[in-house]
Amino acid sequence: MEQTEQSMMIPKHIAIIMDGNGRWAKAHGVPRLEGHRQGVKAVRNTVRRCVELEVETLTLFAFSTENNKRTEEEIGWLFKLFLATLKLEINKLNKANIRLEVIGDLSVFDDRLQKAIADGVSLLASNTGMKLVIAANYGGHWDITQAVKQIAHSHAKGGVGLDEINEQFFAKHLSLGSDSVDLLIRSSGEQRISNFMLWQLAYSELYFTDTLWPDFDASGLDRAIDSYQKRDRRFGSR
Repeated sequence: MEQTEQSMMIPKHIAIIMDGNGRWAKAHGVPRLEGHRQGVKAVRNTVRRCVELEVETLTLFAFSTENNKRTEEEIGWLFKLFLATLKLEINKLNKANIRLEVIGDLSVFDDRLQKAIADGVSLLASNTGMKLVIAANYGGHWDITQAVKQIAHSHAKGGVGLDEINEQFFAKHLSLGSDSVDLLIRSSGEQRISNFMLWQLAYSELYFTDTLWPDFDASGLDRAIDSYQKRDRRFGSR
């Protein structure tokens, strides 16, 4: 990416739907689990490049609420891979001054994984660099629903009046608050957002690539950002 004035217009918040691990595995004649392992390598490369570009927030859609429809064996392997990766990478993230946040309904994970997540988030909490958000067992419908429940509960207890509820107030109860996404990237050629961060994507620029996630690298990220920099972001105005 050329170091022009335009190239310095880096999106503050990039979100990625990491799609294509299974198709990559099928294309290479290897088990699906190997596709997920190779996908972890793509995550490392992407995180490294985002740090170099001084992206403020990187959100990765790791496991959706709809992924629970997969076989129990694959879900079990995904959870184990998540735990192993978290333990392996946490010190590297700390050295890179990266903060960690994990959003989603974590109650489906076993106690070991929930503890590893909590410990990792706590360890990196005082870091001041890029915020890495992992969306695990997350769905946009779930996010909005849990926000509504929180607000309804507060209203029932007399904690908030109806006149106080506006967009800004509502956003505070979402997993990422009012942290909107500037650029959404989806790999593997699919062109939909699949129930991901529905509120935060309202004015995001969308970038779709045919590249399967395990093959996504720094140059792929640079191409997505180049495309973003050519967009005219009007946020509903002319």
